[in-house]
Amino acid sequence: MIKSLAVYCGARNGNDGKYLKKAQELGEWMAAHQIELVYGGGQFGLMGAVADGVLDNGGTVHGIITETLASRGAAYSKIQDLKIVPDMDHRKEKMMAMADGMLALPGGIGTLEEISQAASWITIGENPKPVAFYNQDDFYSPLKEAFEHMSQEGFLEKIYLDSMYFGDDFNRILQFMEHYTAPRHRTYEK
Repeated sequence: MIKSLAVYCGARNGNDGKYLKKAQELGEWMAAHQIELVYGGGQFGLMGAVADGVLDNGGTVHGIITETLASRGAAYSKIQDLKIVPDMDHRKEKMMAMADGMLALPGGIGTLEEISQAASWITIGENPKPVAFYNQDDFYSPLKEAFEHMSQEGFLEKIYLDSMYFGDDFNRILQFMEHYTAPRHRTYEK
């Protein structure tokens, strides 16, 4: 059962209002499904929009932000539970520990780095939780193609390729997560 979801997404709005709109809708959907939000604790961009969607609909939000980002004014004081941690490594570790699954909305390099770590840890057996990419208007299709290329070239086993979900329907993403079974960890042989 997915009771909390780590959402990684942009701290910027993007060039099209559709990204903010969908982030807000995700927050509303999470609140309606009684799924708590675990996110980076920011008030700007898609991060703020998804938090608002949850909060405005009676849901629960847990924010984990770094000391540096909090000192720059990025922290969202409106959320119920805001934890300030020393650095990004602590933030990522805490978010993964608190969530039952991980989901990436559109974002930039930081979003990609955080969701990629969650996905890569599946291969070594350190993340037994599901990872999904919200593929709004094919935003993550080039990344999916890159992963498929890695698999075709022998650098990413098919079981790990298949352990990640790409889709643009929140209900199907939840269904994937609730039926997810972590693949065995990678083994090494000479």
